[in-house]
This record gives sequence, C-alpha cells and structure tokens, in this order.
Amino acid sequence: MYDLIVIGGGPAGTSAAITCARSGALVLLLERGRFPRHKVCGEFVSAESFDLLGALLTKQHAFLLADAIRIPQARVFLDGRTVQAPVNPPAASISRLDLDAALWDSAMACGVDGRQQVTVQEVSGTGPFILSTSAGKFEARAVINASGRWSNLNQAPANGCARVKWLGVKGHFSEPSPPNSVDLYFFDGGYCGVQPVDMAASHEGRINACAMVRADVASTLAEVFACDPALQERSQNWRPLSDPVSTSPLMFREPQPERDRILMAGDAAAFVDPFVGDGISLALRSGSLAGGCLAPFFAGRSSLPEAARDYCLAYEQRLAPVFRTSSKIRRMLSLPQIIRSPILSLFGKTPALGRYLLRKTR
Repeated sequence: MYDLIVIGGGPAGTSAAITCARSGALVLLLERGRFPRHKVCGEFVSAESFDLLGALLTKQHAFLLADAIRIPQARVFLDGRTVQAPVNPPAASISRLDLDAALWDSAMACGVDGRQQVTVQEVSGTGPFILSTSAGKFEARAVINASGRWSNLNQAPANGCARVKWLGVKGHFSEPSPPNSVDLYFFDGGYCGVQPVDMAASHEGRINACAMVRADVASTLAEVFACDPALQERSQNWRPLSDPVSTSPLMFREPQPERDRILMAGDAAAFVDPFVGDGISLALRSGSLAGGCLAPFFAGRSSLPEAARDYCLAYEQRLAPVFRTSSKIRRMLSLPQIIRSPILSLFGKTPALGRYLLRKTR
C-alpha cells in the first residue's frame, strides 16, 4: 500500500508528490499523458512562488528558473486604451514543455514512483482508497487529485452546461524583438495574452500567445487575432513555432479543496481566471500545501479527516481570496463599455490601483 497516490503530473501534482516524498512518504504519481508536451497555459510564473519552485527543482534543473526571461510589466489593451502596470517583483516566463518535464524528473529523483500514460478510471473508499486505472488497481492511505480542471474524476458545476462555453487555445510564435511584458488584449467574447517565453533550447524571439474565448466567437488562434485590431496588426509577421493546442470547456466555480476525504489541488480544486497570471503559482502552492497537511497523518500524529480539515482551512486563508478577486475583475471587464471606460481611465491615471490589483491576485 502506498502512503499517497497523486493523480496528475502537472505542477500541482508534482509539487504534492515531492513534498510528501521528502517527508518520507511512499508516493505513487500517475499521469495520463506523456512528457514533454505542450499545455494550454500563459506560462507566467509569479515571483511569489520562486522560492517554492526553486526548492522543488533538483540542482540539475535549477537553471530553468535562474535563466528564465523576467517580465517586469503588464499591459492591458481594451476599448482603444492601453493601461500599464509594473510587475514588481518581476515574474518569470517558463515554457510548460520544460517546466512540467523538469518537475517530473525532480519528483523521480526524490524517490516518487512515477508512471505516465496511466488513466485513473475510478477512486473508491474514503481511506484507504482503491484506484482503478488503465494499468490495474492501486491502494493508498491518502489521495491527492491534481488531474486538472476537466477530467472524468472532477465534477462540473451544477449549472455548467447552461453557461456559455469557453475554450482555451495556445501556440508559440517567433516575433522580432518582442517587448519584455505580458500583454493582454481584451475584446468582446474573450482575450489573448502574449509574452516572450524562455525554452531549454534557446529560441530568440519566441513568444507564447494564449487565449480564452467564447466558442461562438473563435475556435482558432487566427480567429482570435482577428478579434482585436492591434493584435491583428501585431501578429501579421509572426511565424508558428509549435502546433496550437486547445482545451475546453473552461468552467468557473467556487473552490473545492476537498471531496470525500480526497484533497484537491491545482485546477482540480478551482480554475482561476487565466488573465491574472497566477495559475502556475497557485498550482505549486496548493500541491505543496496539500502535501504539507498530510505529513502529520503519515507520521501518525493526526487522522485523515483532520488533515483534510487543516488543508481546507489553509486553502481558504491563503489561496481562495485570489479566486474571488479575479472573479470580481472579470465581472468588471465584462461591464458595458460605457461603464467600463471611466474605470479604465481611472486605472490609467492612478497606477497605484493597478499595483493594488496585482497584489490582490497573488
């Protein structure tokens, strides 16, 4: 019997697996995909998670953070206006192709039993747990679900089917001398974020374009670019460097850090509005937090229900406020233009407001 089975090998899952393995737990990490692979992601890593990421990575992968492009500025393009805000401390831009593979390798170096291309079909029990998978059955004292925002193991919002369908689409492109900023182009029905991105094998002028858009507005990056005149003009000379990847549906709901004594981490717990740029950081932090709350249980100092309770309390205090703030910003940006324009004008004239919102989404 394993002490812990972690479902999902992304930043949340590997963070949880590494945290628990280093405390002496016997950990099985299951990933349905295969590394390396691209993921729909803005690839923005906020500075608040640098120390955690640096501690999770082994020395041979430390360069990934040390050499990453720094992003000191954010620019928002909306209604013909440009609102700028400093990102202080500067964030890092790291390709998920490299980040996920490095975290997976770091987990293996900690003694985690990692298995790729294994799909978890069912989880039964409330401790111990039995997992039915494409590779057979496994048993564990505890389970962390980090399988992402949309898997067969996660529940959609009760009214999710009635909501507008949103999808995410991403690609890497070459651009001569891209600005060192994260640029957010908002338009009716969605937005697209653009920023330079660092790769393990350096590619000068590589940028990441990642969009969240209503399915009835666009379904390809070319259609997304055409939704905003400034973005359309900027993208004219871009050259594709990767095949586009997409994901859907994207659904928002209240954070759910625990279900049936299974700890939920990353997007499985809650899907944050991508434009705030804190998805990777929240994944790393929630995974590490879940693992830390389970450590006393593995050591025999607490029960599984107590560990789950501690995680829910810590999640509510440290992470849930980010989701609520981002939801408020999304609603503000969705207001009619006649109401939205004066608010944007205020932000343009008062840089401190932009800095305040950045702090509140970290």
